[in-house]
Amino acid sequence: MQKQHPEFSIRKLDYDDPDTYKMLGQGDTEGVFQLESSGMKQVLVGLQPQNLEDVIALISLYRPGPMDSIPTYLRNRHEPDKISYKTPQLAHILDVTNGCIVYQEQVMQIFRELAGFSFGQADNVRRAMSKKKHAVMEAEREHFVHGCTEPGHECPGCVANGIPEQVANQIYDEMSSFASYAFNKSHAACYAYVAFQTAYLKCHYPSQFMAALLTSVLDNTDKVIEYSGECARLGIKVLPPDVNISNGGFTADDNGQIRFGLNAVKNVGRNLIENAVAERKGKPYTSLYDFCKRMHGSELNRRSVESLIKAGAFDCFGSNRHSMVEAVEGILKSIETDSRRNLEGQLDLFSVMSGEVQQSPQEDVYEIRPLAEYTPAELLQQEKEVSGLYLSGHPLDAYREKSARIGSHTIKDLTGEDAHVQDGEKVRIVCAVVKNRMMTTKSNSMMAFTSVEDLTGTMEVIVFPKVLDRFRDAIQENAVVVIDGRLSVREDEASKLLADSIL
Repeated sequence: MQKQHPEFSIRKLDYDDPDTYKMLGQGDTEGVFQLESSGMKQVLVGLQPQNLEDVIALISLYRPGPMDSIPTYLRNRHEPDKISYKTPQLAHILDVTNGCIVYQEQVMQIFRELAGFSFGQADNVRRAMSKKKHAVMEAEREHFVHGCTEPGHECPGCVANGIPEQVANQIYDEMSSFASYAFNKSHAACYAYVAFQTAYLKCHYPSQFMAALLTSVLDNTDKVIEYSGECARLGIKVLPPDVNISNGGFTADDNGQIRFGLNAVKNVGRNLIENAVAERKGKPYTSLYDFCKRMHGSELNRRSVESLIKAGAFDCFGSNRHSMVEAVEGILKSIETDSRRNLEGQLDLFSVMSGEVQQSPQEDVYEIRPLAEYTPAELLQQEKEVSGLYLSGHPLDAYREKSARIGSHTIKDLTGEDAHVQDGEKVRIVCAVVKNRMMTTKSNSMMAFTSVEDLTGTMEVIVFPKVLDRFRDAIQENAVVVIDGRLSVREDEASKLLADSIL
């Protein structure tokens, strides 16, 4: 960010920025702090927030309890003439929240201004309400409505301040049912402040924001898939890793593209990546052999090199991935032999002293034998295996429009934090088969646990024997399929799909 926009400072954001509020009003909040749930997106679209005060109120309202006030809040916001107050004294307390009680601070202000409570008394009542201490609440109702003359607790009460007894009781009832869930405005304001900052960054610096977001979820493959899908929606290309360009985390380049982070490649140690990034500063790597030689002794092993090849990190050297994978063993053996020979040469002091050592020039190359490249399906499968993503394409890329038309839900709709689909509900998804795990049942027939993914996430599909017999040919790895089935929702475990048909 600083390289491309040296003048940028998070401390100088315009908190009235119309473009950011426009983005919020469209519900484009994937990755935005506190605002990315599907329910919150709907409320944002309904509200069309115009300022930070709106965001603070939403964060306070979108919780159990206060949620019931959201329809009233939205109506009052769009139709101010519908706002009514039980007594005029409430107007200046609740006008900032469209006539609804939203914050604990408002509850305390009502106690102070309508009934004459002190700050301490008002906070005690708020605490009793939030902890549902009914005896205390009923005692305080009397003081709120009719006042109190006990030393240290004196207050005039609502009736003495010109508010009818019935209205005072109604106000108390409303506060009482609400206060157990009410949020601090001070707390919500901090959340809203950070929410706006993340929204502003997503709006004005989408590549840098998404790169940072992906780096923050490096170890959570489902989240990497989800946010990579958001990059695709925003038209931001996520490029495969490159051993001469990539860092440990995801990085945005000058063209607004994101380079995959090397730390997200499986089977590769973080120390190796740190050393590799530091080592190339003096001189870029020129070949697979050059990389292996310079990284020798730095947690480098066959598995880590093969994973980097399959992720595409060495594509820049011109050889295809199949040729490089087949060459790894020979390269590592050659480097090990050279290293041992050099070490023996250093230790053989007597030979050196007697002048017997013949120095042979070391060849800094290793001939990689050219082979036919893997098939496109194999390449995608290998990328998926080592990075959790299809990096150079996706089996579903050709079916994006069809998927939206045919499917009833995306996988995120069924398994995400905001999934509202009920147990047993019939659904249809368009997805790619990732892998199958076969199992023999007690009656000695075969069933399958099939892992599938679409552009929004992954889930498990259970294929019982009768369905497997009919549709076994459809669930080849990497195949794009349409699955009809019933959702199985169980507490404390991820939702699964029980397949009825697979085409």
